[in-house]
Formats: sequence, C-alpha cells, structure tokens
Amino acid sequence: MTASTLAPPAPPVEQHTDDDVTAVPLRRPWRWISAVIVLALLVWFVTTIATNPNLDFTTVGAFLFDARILSGVWLTILITVISMVVSTVLSIVIAAMRLSSNPVLSSVAWFYVWAFRGTPLLVQIVLWGYLGLLFDRIRVGIPFTGVEFWSVDTNTLVTPLIAGLLALTLNQAAYSSEIVRAGMVSVDEGQREAAYSLGMSPLYTFRRVLLPQAMRVIIPPMGNELISMLKNTSLLSVIAVLELYTQASIISSSNLKQVELLIVVSVWYLFMTSLLSIPQYYLERRFGRGSSRNIPPTPFERLRAAMHKRKPGPAPAPPTQMTEVIGE
Repeated sequence: MTASTLAPPAPPVEQHTDDDVTAVPLRRPWRWISAVIVLALLVWFVTTIATNPNLDFTTVGAFLFDARILSGVWLTILITVISMVVSTVLSIVIAAMRLSSNPVLSSVAWFYVWAFRGTPLLVQIVLWGYLGLLFDRIRVGIPFTGVEFWSVDTNTLVTPLIAGLLALTLNQAAYSSEIVRAGMVSVDEGQREAAYSLGMSPLYTFRRVLLPQAMRVIIPPMGNELISMLKNTSLLSVIAVLELYTQASIISSSNLKQVELLIVVSVWYLFMTSLLSIPQYYLERRFGRGSSRNIPPTPFERLRAAMHKRKPGPAPAPPTQMTEVIGE
C-alpha cells in the first residue's frame, strides 16, 4: 500500500502577446454632468421653498394633526374604501355582461360604460347632489299603476355623503369594468374551452378559472384606480361632503392661510397614497407567482439580507490536503 498526496493544481500562467487588446471602459461624462445639474436644481428648489418668507411653516405644523383635518382624513379613507369595494364588485358584473353572448346584456353594459366614461366626474357628482331637484320623493311600487309601497323624501335619503358615494362608485365601476374585461381577454381561450370540456358552467368557469388568471393583469391598473379614487374624493367638496379637502378649505377661509392648508392636504394625500401602494405591491407578487420563476425579494427581505451580511460570520476553516490511497 502506498499513499500519495495530491495538491490542488496551480493556476495557469497568462501569456501576454503584443496582439492583446486592452479593454478600456467607455467614458460618459454627460451622465455625471446631468446628475450634478439635476441635484443642483433639486437643492435650489428645496432651499427656495424652505426659505420662502411667504410660507408659514408654523401654521402647517399646527394644523397637520388638527382634529378637523383628522376627521376629514378618516372620512376620505372611508369613502375611498366603500366606493372601491362596491365598484370592483360592480365592475366584475359589468365585464361579465360585456363578454356575454346575450346581446341585451352586452348592449346594456356597453351603454353603461359609454355613459359614465363619457361625462365628467364632477358633473356626475353635482347631478347626484341635486337629485332632489329632479325627484322630490323616491317611491317603490308597481310601475304605471299608481300602487305605492314605500316612499321617502329624496333629500332625506340621498344626503351629500350618499350622493358622493353613488357618483364615485358608479363612475369608477365603468373604468374598472374595462380593466377587468382586458384581464379576462388576456387569458388564453383554451382555458375556457378546457373548462367547458370538463362540464363547468360559464359562471363557474368565470369565477374559478378565468378571473384568478386575469388578476395578474388586473391588479396593477386597479391599484392606480384606487389611488385616483382617493384623490377624486376632493371633488366632493362641491356638494359639501366634509372630507379632507373640504375641511382644509373651511379652515383656510377663516385664517386666510390657503397655501399652508394646501400643503397640509398634500402631505396627507401623499401619506395615504404611500400606504395604499403597499397592499398593491404584495398583491402583484401573489398573483404573479406563476408568471415568473424568480420573484424579486421584498424590501423587508432585502433589509434582512443586508443586515445578515453585516454580521461577522465564523472564521473559514483552513484548507486541508487530499490524500489518495492507492493499493497495489
């Protein structure tokens, strides 16, 4: 029996000749120049705003957490959540009607989308706010017979808040239905045919096969619509709904600090839109799992990985020699 020690092979020695080409990275000085210009403009803008004598930042800080502002914030969030949830459910129904082979259903859905997308949201809000001018009472009964089961004064039932919810919900449903329809169309037609071949009904196929696959296309634009809905609540000030912008307008009319209150409103809208972007991000990851094998890590996972790299790990073990026993 003999033993021989095998050391790792030495790295090959690079041979340089006169024909070798030295790669020199391309210099792009305009990148640095443009970055410096943009940074200088940003510093100038921030300095101009911060040192502007016409801005009273004390007032901004005093009213940022004012009770009236906070009540407007909560009402804005409530209106946004209710309108978005109801409009999403309604948009799914309208999209299904648009895709239906029934000509009556598809025509009614098309007319709904055409009417509500073709008129301004502000006009729709005012019309719903002035509904009492068209109908003094809302009645429930048998049409064309005069039989009436229930009636109520229109202004009592349709308050400014209800009118705002109706306007935002019905308008948003028209836009969201087109997003849902686009997501449904993006699903391969073979999925529908396979579901029908298994005996699934059209409604069951829509709910269990087509809609889950379409969510990957629907979620990103619906997130944008949610943020637009949040900002469109400011239009309800025309019918005296006490949301965030209306509360700020009432305060500024008494202290004449219009710009400062607009800054307060802008800060709160930026904060709320940032919060609403978080669930959109995780919903996109959830419904996009089947489309990509390598899903990028979340910000928390990146932070955890960065903190893990900073921790000192155990010292590497010394290299060992490999011993091969050769038997004769």
